Amino acid sequence: MPRNILLFMTDQQRTDYVGYAADSCVSTPNIDWIAQHAHFTCCNTTNPICSPARTSLITGRYPRQIGTLTMAGDLFPQIPTFMQALQGAGYKTYGIGKFHYNQTYPWSTPRGCGMDPVAGEQDEKSYGYDFIWETAGKQQVVSNYCFYGDYLAKKGMLEQVRDFFSQSGGKNGDVANHNYDKALPWPFDEEDYIDVVTGCVAREQLRAHPAEQPFYMMVSFCGPHKPYDAPQRYLDMFPLEREDDFILPEGQIISDEDKESLYRQRRSAKAMIRLIDDQIGETLDVLRERGMLDDTLIVFTSDHGDMLGDHFMIQKGVPWKQSVGIPLAVRLPGAAPVGENTAPVEISDIAATVLDYAGLDAQRVLSRSWPAYNDIIPSRSLLPVLRGEQERVRDFCFSESDFTEERIDGVSITSTPYWRGADGCRSNAWQTIITENSKYIKYLGYKLDEMPYEEFYDLKRALQMKLIAIRSNRHAAGCRTWWIIIRRRRKRGQLPVRQIARRRRTKGVIRCRVFVFW
Repeated sequence: MPRNILLFMTDQQRTDYVGYAADSCVSTPNIDWIAQHAHFTCCNTTNPICSPARTSLITGRYPRQIGTLTMAGDLFPQIPTFMQALQGAGYKTYGIGKFHYNQTYPWSTPRGCGMDPVAGEQDEKSYGYDFIWETAGKQQVVSNYCFYGDYLAKKGMLEQVRDFFSQSGGKNGDVANHNYDKALPWPFDEEDYIDVVTGCVAREQLRAHPAEQPFYMMVSFCGPHKPYDAPQRYLDMFPLEREDDFILPEGQIISDEDKESLYRQRRSAKAMIRLIDDQIGETLDVLRERGMLDDTLIVFTSDHGDMLGDHFMIQKGVPWKQSVGIPLAVRLPGAAPVGENTAPVEISDIAATVLDYAGLDAQRVLSRSWPAYNDIIPSRSLLPVLRGEQERVRDFCFSESDFTEERIDGVSITSTPYWRGADGCRSNAWQTIITENSKYIKYLGYKLDEMPYEEFYDLKRALQMKLIAIRSNRHAAGCRTWWIIIRRRRKRGQLPVRQIARRRRTKGVIRCRVFVFW
């Protein structure tokens, strides 16, 4: 029987905005059905920006290896993708929805002057797709043509939808103020909503696919990325909750006006996710109707998270869980459910998992002999975990972001560092190591003498750790060890608690241990 692969992907969905999450705030019964087999609570993106994360997913590499650290980085066609390997193995490959592997549709293109969809189709097919239907994202519908824009143009709706996106999107920035997004409801027919059309195209292709040929299909939705524009029917499923539960640095406050805006944005994000869940359910029904469900590996994930007002930030690009953490649910046909897994997992691991399911070796089909670092494939197959053979495939996750190359003249890269709160998003470069129990962050910006540049957090403790001092030691064995002394906030009357975090790098392996003493 064919070993089919179906990948569902959202854009900018945080880990707690999914039904199966312990702290869930939204109902997602169809995603939960996928998660019944396995879901990973410590899954992280390799870069919390759209293009880098998506190129990492399809290549099994870190964005730094392939030069896609920002939205300005294009994936070179010489870099192998797992879709190309699947094509070579006889798969028919489908790409439906939002990709962002390159900037075929540049952000700066004026309205009405974008690429022809046919040209974009040929460009995207070079990455390993037999069939392409790209939405390109809502912002790019505003300024450029894409397949969704072509769909709207044929219905005589293009200009009206562009005007709505421009009006609804509000101010583009990183601070969670009331000017960011108006969260207006979708004013047109629900059947014309971008993620509904995406789901319809996917189901059309599944119904027409020959049963004897294996397929890979990526269905990549635009939601819950801004603009927050859920149809009213889905907004009505979620009351406007005015709970002041924002995670904020000590002393940080949010004005009532900003709170009201964030309440509406959060409500719309939940509604958009519920709409996507319904589209996933209808797509799974097509697999059931065609008898393909038990022959299909099903994966659900997102490219990165969304701050949604926490730390007084929106969007992504920062090393916090709301930005770096992503949902990951997998259904492996024929295997017993394994349920929740808390071991570290990366978005890059999807590449090796897909290839392993298809009977291919990721290290062999994705590696290149030049340049040398591109011969290293960090992607790890999750099939041993999904089959219950082992509990983990890696000890830590790696993630990074670097918007330094996109800074405009006259703007200091360190003018609003992350730990100061309000304007911190995308203001610095950083790298982070994440384990089940800890997180280490190294900031790579300028003026390091004016600010701390290393942080360590004990993720198993309820109270946040604060960095006090850093010193380094070089040992005779050639290892380098960093001793990070941190202090936990304590209640009045309690004895002070100190912790020493030891970080050792040996032969490319990083280990973190925490020692507690009074």
